[in-house]
Amino acid sequence: METNPPSFPKSRVWALPISPTTPSKTHKSKSTPLLLLFFLLINLTPTASLLNQIPNLDHLYSDHCNDVVPNSETHPKWFLTTLSVQDIGFHSSYFTGGDRFFNHTSGDDSKALIFRPNFVARTLKDGIFHVRGSMDLQSLLGDSTRRNLKLVNFRGPRIPVRRGVVRFRLDGYYSESDKKLCMIGKSRSMYNAGNFEPSVVLKLNYPKWSSIYDSLISGSLESVVSDKDDGENYFDAIMVLAFSVKHSYGYTFVGEDRMSSFPSSVESGESIGLSNLNDSNGGLCRLLGNRLERFELVYGSECGGGVNCNPLGGDVGYVPSSLVFYGTRCTEGRKMQMLLGFSNSSGDEYLRFLFVPGTTLIAEGEWDEKGNRLCAVACRILNFTGSLTGALVGDCSTKLSLRFPVKLSLQNRSALVGQIWSDKKVSDPGYFSKIGFQGLSGWLVKLLGFNYEFSVTGNLRKTCVQKRAGKGKGKKYPEEYSSDMKFDMRVSNSRGQVAWGYSSPLFVDDDRIYGRLFWDKPQETEVPSRQKKSHSNPMNISYKLSFTRGAQFFHDVFPSKAELAAEGIYDRDYGNLCMIGCRHVSSMEQNSINKDMLDCSVKIDVHFPPLDTKDGQNVKGIIESMRNKSDPLYFEHIEFSSTSIYHNQAAASITRIDFEIVMVLISNTLICAFVGWQLYFVKKNPDVLPFTSLVMLTVLTLGYVIPLLFTYEAMLAPNQSKQSTFLGIGGWLQVNEVMVRLILLVTFILHLLLFQLTLSSRQGVNSHESLMDSERKVLYATLTLYITGALITCSVHQWMNTHQNSYWPFHRNLRRVTNIWHLVHPQRSLWDDLKSYAGFILDGFLLPQILFNLFVNSGERALSCAFYFGTTMIRLLPHAYDLYRARAYTRLLAFSYIYANPKTDFFSTAWNIIISCCCLLFAAIIFLQQRFGGRCILPKIFRHSTVYEYEKVPVISNEEL
Repeated sequence: METNPPSFPKSRVWALPISPTTPSKTHKSKSTPLLLLFFLLINLTPTASLLNQIPNLDHLYSDHCNDVVPNSETHPKWFLTTLSVQDIGFHSSYFTGGDRFFNHTSGDDSKALIFRPNFVARTLKDGIFHVRGSMDLQSLLGDSTRRNLKLVNFRGPRIPVRRGVVRFRLDGYYSESDKKLCMIGKSRSMYNAGNFEPSVVLKLNYPKWSSIYDSLISGSLESVVSDKDDGENYFDAIMVLAFSVKHSYGYTFVGEDRMSSFPSSVESGESIGLSNLNDSNGGLCRLLGNRLERFELVYGSECGGGVNCNPLGGDVGYVPSSLVFYGTRCTEGRKMQMLLGFSNSSGDEYLRFLFVPGTTLIAEGEWDEKGNRLCAVACRILNFTGSLTGALVGDCSTKLSLRFPVKLSLQNRSALVGQIWSDKKVSDPGYFSKIGFQGLSGWLVKLLGFNYEFSVTGNLRKTCVQKRAGKGKGKKYPEEYSSDMKFDMRVSNSRGQVAWGYSSPLFVDDDRIYGRLFWDKPQETEVPSRQKKSHSNPMNISYKLSFTRGAQFFHDVFPSKAELAAEGIYDRDYGNLCMIGCRHVSSMEQNSINKDMLDCSVKIDVHFPPLDTKDGQNVKGIIESMRNKSDPLYFEHIEFSSTSIYHNQAAASITRIDFEIVMVLISNTLICAFVGWQLYFVKKNPDVLPFTSLVMLTVLTLGYVIPLLFTYEAMLAPNQSKQSTFLGIGGWLQVNEVMVRLILLVTFILHLLLFQLTLSSRQGVNSHESLMDSERKVLYATLTLYITGALITCSVHQWMNTHQNSYWPFHRNLRRVTNIWHLVHPQRSLWDDLKSYAGFILDGFLLPQILFNLFVNSGERALSCAFYFGTTMIRLLPHAYDLYRARAYTRLLAFSYIYANPKTDFFSTAWNIIISCCCLLFAAIIFLQQRFGGRCILPKIFRHSTVYEYEKVPVISNEEL
């Protein structure tokens, strides 16, 4: 019997499960009519259906899915469904195969799959639901950095770079009784994937029960064609294994009987209990629920001496260095299900949990009120090597316990500590010894209200007081609690090797700084304590310094972990920060890590520049060992300087950028108006058109057409510039960029029209041949000057590249602030200097007209005052503004200059004065020439010439014709 094709509703909806239960009669919701109207509008609104997007959907489903889940027509009350998108969707998953989609072979630890159902509808058959959604196949590249530059620093989160993403649009049916889903879809390549876009069939098997043993979803993604029928659209089956996040769940390893199996002395030390938290915090769910945290694994000294300490066994080929914790489910504020992943990387490159069967454990546990700890049991994923369809959860012999210490200190910077161990016998396969893990989480520090115990600041006060000599007194430095105290830094050693790092304060006295965002309000208990503190006395402060292990010298200074824990005192009256630091000096061999091997004989001196600095000063510091050179733990000193700016500097720069955007728009609009006024002027006085220099009009026309030609793509698809990325205002800058180019286009057209009118006015009249001869002389003279200037510019550029430490009069010497300059503003190329020289030529646009008046000895008023004087002022204003900007704003953000951009002209104190004086001089000469004759500026002996005698010939305008 042939099954009728399914009937699809006319609309798409992001459906949530709606319980079909009858509401109480005693309570009537005022929003019920609005909800009914909302669903009615959604149901009647015509939208594009996936039926039209997937070719031959009905036929393909009948051939490939009807025997798995039979289709059915949509129920009239399709929105009354008991199936939730959460029950069938997943994001923690793994797949094998799919190399043809990405044109490369992916590693096992770089694959991810996300299934997002976005429509669930009830059908006429009980237990059958119509489902639509999308699935993303992603090939990730770990250990890669993509920086999201923020407002005042260059540090950003390290997240995985997507090598390729393939998205499938899917449509099919789900059987609630069989727990199966079958869907037909069409692929679409995105994000560096290939152009392979076949039709597919997705088949998934969901667990029938809800427990830790029934937590896996398995299935396949296959081609709808065979290799023999259509080899071009065929691909090998992709096997899928995912973690189920079904709403209903039954815990297996929780309860009093399970809790008693955990030894009472697993951890030592005082811990924070959930009873110390406010009820509004949600207990354990607030702390770790739906959180992704990375912790450092700490191996005991017995590891490597014949005792197995690898929780993954010896088959993986490495000993993991970090534990990734992901809380997937939390109930009652104390029960939790979680995923545990082991990694060989100490970085925080994961944006989400990478579900790899060989390195992932599924765990569940409960908070122990007596011991103030979380006790959990973890199970492994088995039987996944041959085929993912046979994978199952078992071997629940791994146990985990974690707690939150009460205090933090220089030697203990962990907001969470714990242990993981095997419950097997030593002789059993898969046994491993106890492994500690610890980590500093800003989220936990923010919620738990840790106290910090300072220990070594007493001896530092005497040292830092000696530095309070009059230097810096009277200036304003960053406050202890401000975000200016954290900064990115450029690190270098005596051999010139360079790396990068980041430093952030943790505590100022008893007040927490670490983990606080700039919009967080201080707690009520913090405000009185801050008001009582005197700024005349240095204050206790603790820091965390992290470094990028990119340079070779870091392996000598930080053999185990590129991080420093430091504490000391900060004197805000002088901007001095003195600290003592501790570094890990354990062996590089991962199987012999010892958590107690700390070297706390490290001295750190930091000096902050004043808040109102304008000369490019930045934070500078030095890290040095206090040990003797003969000591094996001695290391050479390391210098660092900040690559960040203060908040007030960033705020002032954003205000400046807004002002410069307005200035650019106003300037270009006025230039357009001045050219329009000149066209109106020559229309009223057509007889003066022949006495306008064509060379001058050519310089002006090229001055506006060249920026259009080289940045034409900005009108259609403008790219984000460095300043838009750095300051986070890319959208506004892009709109401004398009508007500027549109105005420049209009200005170019008006200049071109003026050029055409002037050229036409000189044709057909014999007496005007002498004007063309004078124009040729102007062309030869100006070309000689322009070419000579270009050669001088090239020579100076070459000389500057040879003598890096010499002074270059074309630009300010910003290279002394190398940390910011070389990072965000690369060395100027020859093309950049030639563009600046072109702007210099445009500043002297009146020079050809002056020479033309000299050769012709014309006293005609060829240029209107508004045109030549107004354009001169527009060219002069950027130089006057640059003089003001140099004194009012920091030079560190020179790369973000929009108005008076160094790439468009020569800007420096000397050049600004010279160019401004020359522009005013040229305008004054034009005024005198048009009033007293073209040679009025020459001595009397040169004012008369017998070369040319001109006779004015009336020009007939278009109106007279």
